[in-house]
Amino acid sequence: MALCSIRKVIKYPWAVIRTVLVVANNIYCVPTYLVWMFLLWPLKKIHETYYYRIEGVLFHWLLANVSMWSWTAGYEVVEMGDDITTAFDRRTLVLANHQSTSDVPLLMAAFNAKKGILPNIMWIMDRLFKYTNFGAVSLVHQDFFIASGKNNRDKSLQQLKSHIEKCYVPRKRKWMVLFPEGGFLRKRKEVSQRFAEKNNLPVLNNVTLPRVGAMKAIMDVLGAPMDINDASIEYAMQEATKQSESNSTIINSEAISKDDDDCDNCKETSYAMLNGQPGGCLEYILDITIAYPQGVPLDLPNIVHGIRDPCQTFLFYKLYHCSEVPRESETLTQWLYNRFYEKEKLLEEFYRSGSWPASCTVPPTVVHQDLLRFLLIHLFFITSTYVHLQLILTLINYTNII
Repeated sequence: MALCSIRKVIKYPWAVIRTVLVVANNIYCVPTYLVWMFLLWPLKKIHETYYYRIEGVLFHWLLANVSMWSWTAGYEVVEMGDDITTAFDRRTLVLANHQSTSDVPLLMAAFNAKKGILPNIMWIMDRLFKYTNFGAVSLVHQDFFIASGKNNRDKSLQQLKSHIEKCYVPRKRKWMVLFPEGGFLRKRKEVSQRFAEKNNLPVLNNVTLPRVGAMKAIMDVLGAPMDINDASIEYAMQEATKQSESNSTIINSEAISKDDDDCDNCKETSYAMLNGQPGGCLEYILDITIAYPQGVPLDLPNIVHGIRDPCQTFLFYKLYHCSEVPRESETLTQWLYNRFYEKEKLLEEFYRSGSWPASCTVPPTVVHQDLLRFLLIHLFFITSTYVHLQLILTLINYTNII
C-alpha cells in the first residue's frame, strides 16, 4: 500500500524527468547520426556498400534508443504465433494493423532484439513524418514517404516502385514495413465501415479494410517470378471460397473496382527478376497483429512520459511464403482482405477473453532488451556529440584566426 502511494507521488515528477531525458536523447543522438553520415560522405563515393553498412549500424543504434523509451516505462512487448527466425535475413514484407503512434516504436522494440533486422529495414510511412525530427534520419536511411489521398495515389505508387528499384534493392535491404490500412484506426474506422456497408462486406471494429495499392506495387517489383507464383492464384481462390462458405466474407469484383480503394491503380506487372536473379525477390510476408490491453492503445506521449501504468502489448505473427501470395489484382485484394478479417476475429476474441489461439508455434514470450547494450550505445552517442562539438569549435576558432 505504501509502495503504491509512493508511486502515485513520484509519477508526475518522474514523467517530467523522463520527458526531459527523451528530448535530450533526441538532441544528442539525431544530430550525431547526421554528422557522422556527413563526415563519412567521401566513403560513399569510394565504396557505397561500406557507407550504407556503417549507416545501417548507426540507424540500428538510433532505433535502439527509441526501444529503450518504451522498455524503461514498463511497456513490454510480447510475441507469439509463427516462428519467424527463418525470415530474419531474408527479403520480407511486414504487414501490420495500425492503431496509434506507438505502433512503430513498439515494433522497433521487437525488432531491436533480433539480429540484423533494423540495419537492413525500410519503413513505408506517411509523408507528414518527413517533417518530424526523425524525418532527416529516414531520408538518409532511404525510407519511403508515401502521400495519402486519391489525388496523389497513382503518383505515389509509381514513386514507390521507383524507390524500391533505386534504393531498396541496391542497398540490399531485407525487411520492409507497410501499414496497409493507410492510417490510424480511429481516423479510418468510420470511412472503412461506410465502404463495407456500401459493398456488402463485413463491418470491422478492431481494424479497417486495407488499401491494396502499395502492396500491389511492391509485389509487382519484388514478387516471385511467374513460373513460381502461378500456383498462388489457385491457392488464393481456394482460400476465398473457404471464407465465402464459412462467413460470406469474399469481396466481389465490383467492390474492388470502386474508387474508394486503390487496389487497381497499380497495373504494371513487370514480375521483375531483379537483374535476372530470382533471389532478389521477396521470400516472406510477415503478417503482424498488434493488440493493446483492453483495446486501448498506447501513444507516443505515453511512451515519452510514461504516466500510463506498465502494460504488455502483444504481437501475433503469421508468416507466409511469398509463393502463397497471389499477384493478380483481384485475388491479391481478396488475400489481403482475408488477413484483416482474421485480425478482426483475433482481436475480438483477445479483447473478450484475453486469450490467443492455442496452436501458436511460439507461445507468448516477452521481448527482452539488453540494458548494458543500451548504456554502451548512449555512451557512443554522448562521446560522439562531444567530439563533434569540439571539432566545430576548432573550425570556428581556425576561421577567426584566418
